[in-house]
Amino acid sequence: MDDSGTFTLLPLHIDPSTKAISSTQQSTPRALDEELTTLNQLHRALLTLEGTTTTPPPPVPVNPKRSANITKLRESGNGEFRKGRHAEALRFYSLGLQMALTRPLWEPSGLVRDEVAGLLANRAQAHMALQNWAEGAVDAEGSVEAKKIGNAKAWWRRGRCLVEMGRFDEAREWVGRGLEVEGNEADLVGLLKEVESRIAKGIA
Repeated sequence: MDDSGTFTLLPLHIDPSTKAISSTQQSTPRALDEELTTLNQLHRALLTLEGTTTTPPPPVPVNPKRSANITKLRESGNGEFRKGRHAEALRFYSLGLQMALTRPLWEPSGLVRDEVAGLLANRAQAHMALQNWAEGAVDAEGSVEAKKIGNAKAWWRRGRCLVEMGRFDEAREWVGRGLEVEGNEADLVGLLKEVESRIAKGIA
């Protein structure tokens, strides 16, 4: 019987040219021989697949062109927003988000989160300018999910959207959470006071 708690060192050899694995024992156990045969067949099959015949070069950590394009799209959106062309601003922010979210997986996740957080916060502001409160709330929340700390604007924007939709209890809870994360940030403190005042008036 096999003992799963026992480790047996097997004398194996890898051919430097073919990478085939073989046993150096004169008498190879049948089970081991079958395993090695299967493994070598799999290796040869993988080599025949398209694109796997050569080792790919190591990826560049960050594509500078993509970073520059994302920055340009965000700045273009900011420019359109300042001109009052909020629908155009939305389009630029959305294009920037699409480019940021399709970065290769090997690129730093922290970079992607920062880009996404900023673009979503900006797009939330553009939605708010168009009085798209639900869309603004969703984007602001997404921005916070990407970057919770140091993102007071996104916390505030979702809180404001909730207020505009008359969802005061949710707004109070959300802004309270934002204050726990961001500290006594002035805009959040002011918004919380407004929300509590409006809730009190509603109850009265």
